[in-house]
Amino acid sequence: MPAIAADAAKHSAQFYWHLGDLRAIYGADQDFIAEKTRQGQPTDLADYEAHAWEDFIDNQIKAWGDTPFYLGIGNHEVTPPKSRAQFVSKFHAYLDRPDIREQRLKDNPNATEPKTYFHWMRDGIDFIYVDNATADQFDSAQMKWIKGVLDRDRKDDAIHTIVVGMHMALPESISINHSMNESPAGTVSGRKVYEMLLKMQNDGHKFVYVLASHSHYFMDGTFNTAYWKANGGVLPGWIIGTAGAERYPLPPNAGDAHAAKTNVYGYLLATVNPEGKVPGTIEFKFEELSEGEIPDNVLQRFGKPAVHECFIGNRRNIPIE
Repeated sequence: MPAIAADAAKHSAQFYWHLGDLRAIYGADQDFIAEKTRQGQPTDLADYEAHAWEDFIDNQIKAWGDTPFYLGIGNHEVTPPKSRAQFVSKFHAYLDRPDIREQRLKDNPNATEPKTYFHWMRDGIDFIYVDNATADQFDSAQMKWIKGVLDRDRKDDAIHTIVVGMHMALPESISINHSMNESPAGTVSGRKVYEMLLKMQNDGHKFVYVLASHSHYFMDGTFNTAYWKANGGVLPGWIIGTAGAERYPLPPNAGDAHAAKTNVYGYLLATVNPEGKVPGTIEFKFEELSEGEIPDNVLQRFGKPAVHECFIGNRRNIPIE
């Protein structure tokens, strides 16, 4: 993450949006173990779980300095002993950023406390984060909220573009085996949200872009599938799960995507209103990072062998089913 933050600064990034999976939780992360080992300290699971989220704040969020950091929840944030309620409590300040709070209260003056789904607006764009970290989502309360946000956007001439971020990809994507298709509730509710967004694009004449991160690889064109071609149309969609988590093999139909890479690290850089494009357009580009771009202070802190192992290892060889 420090390397991503440093590279994004070169592009004058206006903010960073994290789409969930902060730390593994089910087992201690490699960097956590490496640092403890260099300090001559033992590491057990209980100690790791007690400090994992504070470690994320110290070593990942703080790397961004004054750049606004927007934080989404993923399935690892609800891996026992962690829970959704603990996530809201620990990251309250990030879920209740002034712009998020202002928009939440504008939508509903009684919504005084933050939730794991939220949105904020800037430059004619509505950035919406939806919570599908557990198999019961999207539940009825969140579906009502999503519909309300999109209905207001549709009527708002000042909003030209909608960017929806989430952890798991909506159903029937190329990443179908690692998406909202993992549960019946997710399949049904996720299809409905996709259809809402498709209608927003086709009938509401808004630009719509959909981002997810649950699958730990990069993919552009994740909804370019036979299902969506036969059921309304293909939305622009990306999977960007390359910020440090264990890297996954590409799915069988990855060749149907516009682009796909695994066993790489990097981030998605968005350019709003690129020259020569229709106003409201956003161009997304994958910025891949090399081992040589890891900051010196990170190398000194964790050691070159540990950093090198993260590049040549940290990968899963068996496809997810």
